[in-house]
Amino acid sequence: MNKPIRRVSIFCLVLILALLVRVNWVQGVQASAWANNKENERTKYDRYAYPRGNIIVGGQPVTKSDFVNGLRYKYKRAWVDGPMYAPVTGYSSQIYDASQLEKLEDGVLSGTDSRLFFRNTLDMLTGKPKQGGDVVTTIDPKVQKAGFEGLGNRKGAAVAIDPNTGAILALVSTPSYDPGTFAGGTDADSAAYNALKADPNQPMLNRALRQTYPPGSTFKLVTAATAFETGKYKDPGDATETPETYILPGTSTPLINDSPDEDCENATLTSALAISCNTVFGKLGAELGGDALRAQAEKFGFNDDKVDIPVRAAASYYPSGSSPDGTAMDAIGQHDTRATPLQMAMVAAAIANNGSLMQPYLVSQEGAPGHAISTHSEHQMSQAVSPATAQKLQQMMEEVVKSGTGKRAKIPGVTVGGKTGTAQHGQDNSGKPFAWFVSYAKDSGGKQVAVAVVVEDGAAQSAEISGGSLAAPIAKAMMQAALGK
Repeated sequence: MNKPIRRVSIFCLVLILALLVRVNWVQGVQASAWANNKENERTKYDRYAYPRGNIIVGGQPVTKSDFVNGLRYKYKRAWVDGPMYAPVTGYSSQIYDASQLEKLEDGVLSGTDSRLFFRNTLDMLTGKPKQGGDVVTTIDPKVQKAGFEGLGNRKGAAVAIDPNTGAILALVSTPSYDPGTFAGGTDADSAAYNALKADPNQPMLNRALRQTYPPGSTFKLVTAATAFETGKYKDPGDATETPETYILPGTSTPLINDSPDEDCENATLTSALAISCNTVFGKLGAELGGDALRAQAEKFGFNDDKVDIPVRAAASYYPSGSSPDGTAMDAIGQHDTRATPLQMAMVAAAIANNGSLMQPYLVSQEGAPGHAISTHSEHQMSQAVSPATAQKLQQMMEEVVKSGTGKRAKIPGVTVGGKTGTAQHGQDNSGKPFAWFVSYAKDSGGKQVAVAVVVEDGAAQSAEISGGSLAAPIAKAMMQAALGK
């Protein structure tokens, strides 16, 4: 071979090697970046080129893929009981992307997750049509339905948790929406989506996870826990040194109890929780101090902005730096204290589980039954309180249901503990209060459930709004469904 031909050959070989390196770099190293590029329309079309996997509730799919055979999209996402399960599944839209499990589990549902490589390869070799993988949730359809129907057309949310494992049995938010109304790519889908976004009732807001509320008197559970954990009080029957009229520290403002007939003067902790004495727990909070209350609240999950189930919940908030009068109000769930319904269900679950707070989770398995690519492993999030303190709180909560403000949550043959709350909000407390009920139930076989319900009932008269009358019956129905009662 003469010299010019040899040079040309070497140059061509270099070009071929460069091309091979570039192809492998693009298809290997940069593949994920190109696939996830927001300008890459092919990824969006591929998502609906074949049936997506299903989201499973109680062994049955609550999603499906409808064959539409469009120009760009072959399938469109659809839901079974869409409004009831929208807070769990989220939406998957050809125009507006996806949310919640539909978004976070998209790799599994669309079949592109690398863990599905073997299954996809086997399906290709056997000629089986391509399909996404399933996502199995922890939701109990009976508990979800009880919460959804209980809330009805009122604004609010409800969460149920298995205290032993952290499994979320219900995740309800109302008003809700049907994800199927904007799953496609037509003008009608755009109009439906825009109407939902413009709705002042915010049906697309997941109130169970993403809305924080003043927890009101339900936060007195955290204040009582702090009193026991710090040694301020030893026993639920201990009398408190509470005057008939308690003036907020550094002010001339009296702290008012919900009812003037409440006998809160020097009340025991048990009776103070049963009739929800603001004076007892406000004074107790000021004496314990903001630092001690905040440390205890954080053991229950407050101020944690990384509570993923895997959908990320908004951080519940206990403030720092409050003045003594502000701390007194923080201690009764007012002032700057705020919590999601999930957070208050976690408080109830930790108390029911002898102080052990399990990490809440919504997905038990990825992949079809018998072909799981991952299975959730339960683990403790924190030891919120000692077992001794938890048992004292259980005793107090059970008295709330037996003889206090939570009587409407009683279930025959079942041990039920609860705490009502009526949370003020708005400028100078001008808004209609929120009704709360936080509870747990245990049957004789050891099965248990923890529930938190909040109702924003703008249609009710302010005098009619209380956790015991509005939220407790909903929680009772959910607990009965969970325990099969």
